[in-house]
Amino acid sequence: METWHMTAHGRVQGVGYRAGCAQAAISLGLKGWVRNRSDGTVEVMAAGTLLQLEALRNWMQSGPPASRVTHVEVEPGQGKFEDFDLRPTV
Repeated sequence: METWHMTAHGRVQGVGYRAGCAQAAISLGLKGWVRNRSDGTVEVMAAGTLLQLEALRNWMQSGPPASRVTHVEVEPGQGKFEDFDLRPTV
């Protein structure tokens, strides 16, 4: 198991990105959370296998149809999670 902290940049708020990301993560069997940030990005902390995390990163790079993702930052993350949550904006 690994934990990744990912941040999506571009047009990723107000387009269903956060909810779609949570749905993708849950369908992949990942644990963690997703939230909008006040700077216009979407932040994700996800824990799972390397293949699961890569699949979520691939989803994040394209996002839902109305989004326009410019790039996704990936770095090591930390934490233990029971499920995958949608968190409030910070």
